[in-house]
Amino acid sequence: MKTISTEKHPIYIGNDSVSELNNFLFADNYSSVFILVDENTKKHCLTKINKDIPLLKKAKIISIKSGEKNKNFKTCVKIWTELLKQNADRRSLLINLGGGMISDIGGFAASTFKRGIDFINIPTTLLAQTDASSGGKTGVDFNEYKNQIGTFAFPKAVFIIPSFLKTLDKRQLLSGFAEVLKHALVADRNYWKKISTTSLPLWEKGARDEVWEEIISRSIQIKNEIVSKDPYENGLRKALNFGHTIGHAIESLSLRKDKKHLLHGEAIAIGMMCESYLSRKYCGLPSKEMEEINSFILSVFNPKPIKHSTQTLLAMMKQDKKNRDSEINFTLLSSSGKAEINNSCSEELIEEAIKFFNSLLA
Repeated sequence: MKTISTEKHPIYIGNDSVSELNNFLFADNYSSVFILVDENTKKHCLTKINKDIPLLKKAKIISIKSGEKNKNFKTCVKIWTELLKQNADRRSLLINLGGGMISDIGGFAASTFKRGIDFINIPTTLLAQTDASSGGKTGVDFNEYKNQIGTFAFPKAVFIIPSFLKTLDKRQLLSGFAEVLKHALVADRNYWKKISTTSLPLWEKGARDEVWEEIISRSIQIKNEIVSKDPYENGLRKALNFGHTIGHAIESLSLRKDKKHLLHGEAIAIGMMCESYLSRKYCGLPSKEMEEINSFILSVFNPKPIKHSTQTLLAMMKQDKKNRDSEINFTLLSSSGKAEINNSCSEELIEEAIKFFNSLLA
């Protein structure tokens, strides 16, 4: 087991981290414990932690529907209602057992219930294990815009169990892998080289838990190094938004319009390709490095062309939380492993980037 100590909370990584969770629950005298799950984690993950941690057998279960389309106030009201019905108080604990959606909405619900109760995250997807479960961002989508309402609220601890990744299909693993790529591209050139040249595709059968443990640990270390210097995203933390300005717009439109909508990481992969072009034009990212980024993402994600009009995408981007002075704000790359924050690109250049992306798929 590996332990990463952040200023706000510890992160335990390894299949044996359940023992630390047991110690954590035993040490804190909570009046009641609640576990937030969706239909997937209730079926595949809840039994395991209940078996390994006897103290959880008396926990009260709150079940919500999975999927980004359910990350809204209606679902929050359900969580708050269940907490009230089950007599939760300020000394209650909420355990968020699930992917990024569970971490986001569970953290938000806990941070606002009775002005804040403790919560911990047990992420079960690669996306949540490498990114969403740590860092202190909570939130819900509002009027179909991503993460418009939320808080900065840090869990008491995060427990990462790599064996939960075996419950995921290839598409879900790839969605999380996009955030792994992002961490490498914004902060660690050697890490980018390593994961982009690995001989065994990690999402195929045969990837061992210890391999995932190493990758998850490095991604979390990168995020922690950035977040510890800027926990409330006033500056440096914006580096973690590479690929997200265009990616969030595409994801939001897909949620609105597509019957089989894009997963978060699938949209971010497209966003990183578009924004690598902006990086080339605006921040001097070498052409060879831009080509390497796009070639690798194309080989892994097999993305589809962007069919939304540029004006529709721009309207979505203008709602991005990072914007200032009515300008669309980007995190871009000056090289692989080096992010540049606070870049305002013209609408014409953004349209050019989208056309460039589509040309790669022609």
